Amino acid sequence: MIQVPRDDRSVIGQWWWTVDRWSLGAIMAIMAFGVLLTLAASPPAAERIGADSFVFARRQFLFLPLALLLMLGISLASPRHIRRLALLVFCGSVVLLAATFVIGIEIKGARRWISVPGLSSLQPSEFVKPSLAVISAWLLAQSRTERRAPGYLLSTVLVGGVLALLVLQPDLGMSVVVAAVWAVQLFVVGLPMWVAGFGAVAGVGGLAGAYFMLSHVRSRFDRFLDPSSGDNYQVNTSLEAFMNGSLFGRGPGEGTVKAQLPDAHTDFIMAVAGEEFGLVVCLLILCLFGFVTLRSMSRASKETSLFITLAATGLAVQFGLQAAINMASTIQLIPAKGMTLPFISYGGSSALAMAICLGMLLSLTREHAGLREAV
Repeated sequence: MIQVPRDDRSVIGQWWWTVDRWSLGAIMAIMAFGVLLTLAASPPAAERIGADSFVFARRQFLFLPLALLLMLGISLASPRHIRRLALLVFCGSVVLLAATFVIGIEIKGARRWISVPGLSSLQPSEFVKPSLAVISAWLLAQSRTERRAPGYLLSTVLVGGVLALLVLQPDLGMSVVVAAVWAVQLFVVGLPMWVAGFGAVAGVGGLAGAYFMLSHVRSRFDRFLDPSSGDNYQVNTSLEAFMNGSLFGRGPGEGTVKAQLPDAHTDFIMAVAGEEFGLVVCLLILCLFGFVTLRSMSRASKETSLFITLAATGLAVQFGLQAAINMASTIQLIPAKGMTLPFISYGGSSALAMAICLGMLLSLTREHAGLREAV
C-alpha cells in the first residue's frame, strides 16, 4: 500500500490526499478486466484476418499502460491547465475530424478513421468528446458569472459544428453522446423551460431525420423494432452467449462466441464476458462503471466553482453513457450501435481518449478543487 505522509507538500503528496482514490481504484479494476477480456476475445479476431493470435492483445497491452500514465499525469493538473489542455486537444481533434473527409479510411460506409503508421488507425471524434465537454462548461460558466459573455452562443456554435461533422461521417451514436452531454450541462446551469422544450423537440426531430435520411440508421431501428425484418446475427449470437454463460460462466477460454462474432473484441466484448465469466462478473463490471459515474457526479455537485461542476458532470456523463450504450446494444435494449466499452474493448483511440477524459475528471473532482482554480 502506498504510504504518503499527510504533511507532504510535494505535487505527488498533495495529489494523493486530494484525488478520489475510490474512483481511481475502480478505474484500475476496469482496466484489469480489460486485460483479461482482451486476452479472451482477441485471438480469434486476429486469426480471422490471418495475423498472429495475440497481435491485438499486444497492441492493447501497449495502449493501456500509456493510457494509465496519461490519465495519472493529467489528474495532477490544476483546473486552469485542464482548460488549456482541453482547448489544445479540441483544436487538434477538430482539424483531424474534418480531415477524415479528405484522407479518412472508409469502413462499413463511414469515414471516421485516419491511418496512422504504427497505430493502424486513429478516430478523431473520440478526442473531441472530452475536450468539448470542458470547453462548453467553461463557456456556460462564463455566461452565468459574466452576463455580457456570449458563452451560450459560442457553446451552441461549437457543439452544432461538431455535430454537423459527426453526422456527415456519419456517426449517429457519437452525435447522441455529444448532444446528451451538452444537454446535461445546460440542465445543470439552468435554462428556461421553453428552451429545454425546444431542445427536446429538436433532438426528436434530429433522430427522425436520421431515420429517414440515413439508410443504415433506418435498418438498425427497423431490426430493433421488428427482429424478423433483417439480419440480427450479431445481437442474437450475443444473447445466446449470455444464456450459455448463465450465472458463473463456462470458464476462461471455454466460450465460442468470440469465434462467431467479428466484433467480439470490440463492440460485443461483454458477450464474451457473459459467456466465459457469467452474469456475476458482468454485473460487477456494470457496478464499477456506475460507481465511477455516480461518485464523480456527486463530488462535482459539491463544488463551489460552476465551471468545475459543469465540466466534471459532463465528463462523468460521457463516461457512463458510452458504457451504457455499449452494454445496452449488446443485449438488445437499444438498436445496435458500434461503440467501444471504455478500457475493455480493443481500441487505441478509445483508450487514450478515455484516459484524457478520466484524467480531467479526476483532476476536477479532487478535494478543494475550487480553491485550486485560478479563473
